[in-house]
Amino acid sequence: MIILGIDPGYAIVGWGVIEYKGASYRPIAFGAITTEAHTDPNLRLEQIYDDMVELLEKSKPDVMAVEKLYFNTNTTTAIMVAQARGVILLAAQKAGVRVYEYTPLQVKSAVTGYGNAQKAQVMEMTRRLLHLKEVPKPDDTADALAIAITHTQAAGTDLREYLMKRGIQP
Repeated sequence: MIILGIDPGYAIVGWGVIEYKGASYRPIAFGAITTEAHTDPNLRLEQIYDDMVELLEKSKPDVMAVEKLYFNTNTTTAIMVAQARGVILLAAQKAGVRVYEYTPLQVKSAVTGYGNAQKAQVMEMTRRLLHLKEVPKPDDTADALAIAITHTQAAGTDLREYLMKRGIQP
């Protein structure tokens, strides 16, 4: 299974493509889509969309795993990231790629086995699981790879299959 993990953002969209076969992971490619500050917001969204379309065409993932948004303070940032997330989801929809969403708690639990793990612990475990020499930079890229790994842990569960057959997004 080829999984495209996405850490949505407005300035930086982290992405990581992994292959999961049996019980092993193989990193295929990873990086970040970046947009310049002080650029027209609509042009930034267009760039994110265009780059996502290109990424989807090149990587041909079976599924896309995206982090669910969680903001509790900065509503301006939340709105901008939500808009970016919208064009990311639109690109996946138009490419016919099914999207699965995971909370930060689910990512921490899947990658480290501990829901209260620190960011550094998640990043280090991601590095280890993918047999990388170092943690990918920027952090958004490492987060995207962790999100892709999360999908491999959650995708085959009986509960997920039951919910998906009934059209319910777990």
